[in-house]
Amino acid sequence: MSHAGVESKSFKEKVVVETENCNFRDMEFQLDLFGAFAANPEFDTRGRTLNTGVGGGVGVNFFFARYFGIGVEGLWYDNGGSAEHMFIGNLFFRYPICKWNIAPYVMLGGGAGFDHELVGFGHVGGGMEWRFHKNIGLFADGRYFFGAPDALGMTRLGLRLAF
Repeated sequence: MSHAGVESKSFKEKVVVETENCNFRDMEFQLDLFGAFAANPEFDTRGRTLNTGVGGGVGVNFFFARYFGIGVEGLWYDNGGSAEHMFIGNLFFRYPICKWNIAPYVMLGGGAGFDHELVGFGHVGGGMEWRFHKNIGLFADGRYFFGAPDALGMTRLGLRLAF
């Protein structure tokens, strides 16, 4: 029933919820493809630098929370004509800065080198990832290996695919 001059209106309030658009998910798998440069500042008896070379590798990571992840990787590099192979485990702490699509991170872990003899080592390092697409990013990091017969510094540059 309607009365003259009286109009019934129903008003609904609109609530706008802003969600942060972040390319780094709370839980994700990652595939790393990278190039690596290894350097040891020490010299052998002939004045040649030890453990210096260029190579590459592949890694798989799983972030079980936005800030924490684990990973494994295999890599090789040329060491003056002989290839060095390494298998490495990593623990990651990253801090995504979503408005810039970057995530600085630190990592630590250990592994083994297995060419002339089996040697174990630990490592510590850090880097930065830039995620230019929800599933694709570029990364660069550096780390220091310790505990093996020779100390070693390594820099990696690569492509990271996130799922």
